[in-house]
Amino acid sequence: MPGTGGSAADGGELGQEDLVRQWTREVIHTSYVPMGRPDVEAFLAECVDDLLSVLDGGPVDAARGIGERLVGAHLTNSAALARTLRHLATELPKIRETDPVRLIEALSELAAGFAGVLREQTLREQEVIQRAVSDARDAAEEALRSSEARLRAVFTSSALGIAVVTLDGVVEETNGALARIFRRPESQLVGGTVFELADETWLAQLTGTIAELAAGVANRSFLDIRYTAPDGAHVWTQLSASLVRDARGEPDYLVLLYEDITDRHMLQEHFRQQAVRDPLTGLANRTKLGSSLDTALEPTRPGRRVGLCFFDLDGFKAVNDSLGHPIGDRLLRQVAQRLEAMAAAVGAVAARMGGDEFVVLVPDSSGAGPMIDLVERLLREITRPVLIGAHELSASASVGVVEREVAGTDAGALLRDADITLYRAKSDGRAQWVLFDPERNAAARDRFKLSAALPAALDQHELFVEYEPVIALASGRLVGAAANIRWDHEEFGELGEERFLGLAEETGLITRLGTWALQQVCEHAARWVKRLGPEAPVAAVQLSPRHCRDPELVADVQRILRETGLPPQYLALGLPESALFDHQGDPVDTLEIFAEMGLWLGVYQFGDDYARLPRLKGLPLGMARIEGPHLDSFVDPEGPDPLDRHLVVAACGAAQLLGLQVSAAGVRDRLQANRLRELGVSLALGPFTGGLVSATELEQLAS
Repeated sequence: MPGTGGSAADGGELGQEDLVRQWTREVIHTSYVPMGRPDVEAFLAECVDDLLSVLDGGPVDAARGIGERLVGAHLTNSAALARTLRHLATELPKIRETDPVRLIEALSELAAGFAGVLREQTLREQEVIQRAVSDARDAAEEALRSSEARLRAVFTSSALGIAVVTLDGVVEETNGALARIFRRPESQLVGGTVFELADETWLAQLTGTIAELAAGVANRSFLDIRYTAPDGAHVWTQLSASLVRDARGEPDYLVLLYEDITDRHMLQEHFRQQAVRDPLTGLANRTKLGSSLDTALEPTRPGRRVGLCFFDLDGFKAVNDSLGHPIGDRLLRQVAQRLEAMAAAVGAVAARMGGDEFVVLVPDSSGAGPMIDLVERLLREITRPVLIGAHELSASASVGVVEREVAGTDAGALLRDADITLYRAKSDGRAQWVLFDPERNAAARDRFKLSAALPAALDQHELFVEYEPVIALASGRLVGAAANIRWDHEEFGELGEERFLGLAEETGLITRLGTWALQQVCEHAARWVKRLGPEAPVAAVQLSPRHCRDPELVADVQRILRETGLPPQYLALGLPESALFDHQGDPVDTLEIFAEMGLWLGVYQFGDDYARLPRLKGLPLGMARIEGPHLDSFVDPEGPDPLDRHLVVAACGAAQLLGLQVSAAGVRDRLQANRLRELGVSLALGPFTGGLVSATELEQLAS
């Protein structure tokens, strides 16, 4: 990949050398290092190579060895570790693209290795102290003075805070490092207890540790403790506590060693925040939202409820396209800040799902009513204008809202239902919320299932074509066959095209599906012509608006006719009125090409807009199709509704003036057919003509 260390030999190597030189400058003066600068750079370059190997897929725990080698090179000061972690976290992503989580894991292992080796050194110092104390008590006076001198040298010069403590936790003696770490004078430390050097949250663990050591149950223990200094700052320490026994082997007193790990802890905490926070807005990311959902969905008490609001900004793409991504990013940050402020005020969690989608999670919701009140307040806050540079922008959002009992749900179901409800909100219009409705969402889930399964259904031959016979009302003769695509769905059974053609149009699959249907219909029609000759019915296929605009449509029809051998006059194409004209309102060239090929051309949805009918004059059309609920009253024995009759008369009159035959869809019985024929309808299809039949059955009807 361009820009990574493994693909740009010159750029990658140069970036790595700069990183090593900067690292050397950061750490070389923090500790006494018995090497010259070139040797330090060479040593750190090897460490970088090993760390890059870990980031490229090597075992993460290999980074632990790097931390151990730093201590071995005498880079033992806590500042050296803190600067190392900060420098590598900032600069490594600049020379090598890598997973942020893996980088955090690798640096954490490095820090763990550093701390582990340093702890071993500390223990060795501790053993020296213990031996010196023991020797001082048991040896002769001269040996005692010598041991005490050694002990005092280690005690006073150690960078670790040291406290000699009674078995009940009272501090008897400290060194200067302990006073510096806890920011308290030695006079305040001596005579107090070690329990004063831990915040309340860590007090129980410290108390248990001291009790175990005092009872002789354990000889040594380690734990991390936080302490709040008098100035309010948090001090993090790693405590190593050891038991010293008397000559009889009984517990005598304790030696506690404190290492200040505040810098390391804060850096690791910063890394953890990066892993769960969206980098653009600072909101919780998907990972953090997932853990918050798990907590909110715990059934801690009967009847516990949860609410989730799924926001999607309306028209945000237009902001990016017209004003640029920097303005769009600033708008997202403003929206995020407003959401977070209001969410925090009610104990909710605001998160960014990605792009312009946000979620507000409300643990312990008190019902749908308060939830809707919150959503409306959030929408008002979002739509409040914001000034970004010279632009005053006002965002709006659609919201899917789910509020329910925790029992019986899970995170996946909650997010899925909120997403589907959001889809309904955007379908119904912008800048509004929609509350989850199980019945309507079940229908929406079915639509999603069908939409997702449709491409595979086409590949796996689950789709097939059946036909509605088209009858000439004057003679009763079968003259055509209207194609109807069916789907043999494993879960939902046999589906008519009204269930899935709209989904295919929305997803763009309609072009592929329409071409497949043309191929199937032409193969069937070619067989009819071969076996029935001139008496073969004309096969009719309705094209969708998107398929009509496909630039490959003409070529596909020509290819299919050529491959199947179907004479063009036995194929009729139905087109929606809107697809007959281009964006300027001019007739599309496709019509003339199809007419010159000899195809029958018809328009469906005829009469939906009478003001546009004059545009059809002069087009090479032969048929108009009427359909809809205004045809239903023609089955009434008392006669059709006057308004319905007027609509049919108007449509037939307009078709006659345009020179078009009229076909009526959905004709149910002979009475309806006769009444329509009297008004000018010449062709009919529907239950009256026999309903759907297979290609073979249609051939038998025409024989």
